[in-house]
Amino acid sequence: MSRNAKRTTRQILEDNLSRKAPVEMQQLKVWLHNIRSMHNVGSAFRSCDALGAGELVLTGYTPQPPRPEISKTALGADESVVWKTPPNPIDEIKRLKTEGYRLIGIEQTKNSLLIDHLEVKPNDKIILFFGNEVTGLDDELLPLMENCYEIPQYGQKHSLNVSVSIGITLYHILDRCP
Repeated sequence: MSRNAKRTTRQILEDNLSRKAPVEMQQLKVWLHNIRSMHNVGSAFRSCDALGAGELVLTGYTPQPPRPEISKTALGADESVVWKTPPNPIDEIKRLKTEGYRLIGIEQTKNSLLIDHLEVKPNDKIILFFGNEVTGLDDELLPLMENCYEIPQYGQKHSLNVSVSIGITLYHILDRCP
């Protein structure tokens, strides 16, 4: 048998379930505000599941399960990831801030830092905010952020698909967990 023989899905699942995400990932929330694409939402569910994020928050006109388009991309993660849709996002953000959550925007602003500068401290409680695929984070949310971070890019395009940004950012945080 080749040393590069593929594992079965059962073997992969057993390996995944034998690991435990760092506490910082389990406490982490991914917040999607005004995301248009159900496929991007489904992909966010999958990334949250794969990388151990604790919760997905869907606000604004972001579509929510049950929707076949979300489920198709989520591949069942829409049933394994904890998610919610708070009725008043601003009140929920303020409440979570009083609970000690760091509010981190993933957005290209005049003062955003490169994501390499995002540090994770022991027992950090972080909420990552992602905005609309075209217009980014709403102006009403930006002032609430502790900081905004952006993913460095080197090509001629100035943006990444939001689902790609979620995966990159979650892995970056996982890689920096103490």
